[in-house]
Amino acid sequence: MTAAAPRASVLFVCVHNAGRSQMAAAFLTHLAGDRVEVRSAGSAPGHRVNPSAVAAMAEVGIDISAQQPKVLTTEAVRSSDYVITMGCGDACPFFPGKHYRDWPLDDPAGQGLEAVRPIRDAVRARVEELVAEIDSAP
Repeated sequence: MTAAAPRASVLFVCVHNAGRSQMAAAFLTHLAGDRVEVRSAGSAPGHRVNPSAVAAMAEVGIDISAQQPKVLTTEAVRSSDYVITMGCGDACPFFPGKHYRDWPLDDPAGQGLEAVRPIRDAVRARVEELVAEIDSAP
């Protein structure tokens, strides 16, 4: 028996791929499982995932401590159905036929856990809306 192909592929992009996009990718993986192919990348990737983002996600039972920031590639955008940007502006290539969304979320870079919690919760709410949109697509 073969597993069904994912319904969609999603790429989350932020500048450093160390906070918002990592949290979003982890939430999408957690909420949608293998129904969605998940990628994340940064236009100027950091050296490691933001420790406050790691701590904030651990509070909700999701471990992102092993993740590494990845560089944004044209191929990653080309092979994604949805491209969700979070503050990377014009650095993201545009391909017709993709679903582009810009989520204006605060950057958790340099912030402590108290400041990152509401960002985490906003990311989760947006990811839940995205899952509902993908699941309702024909």
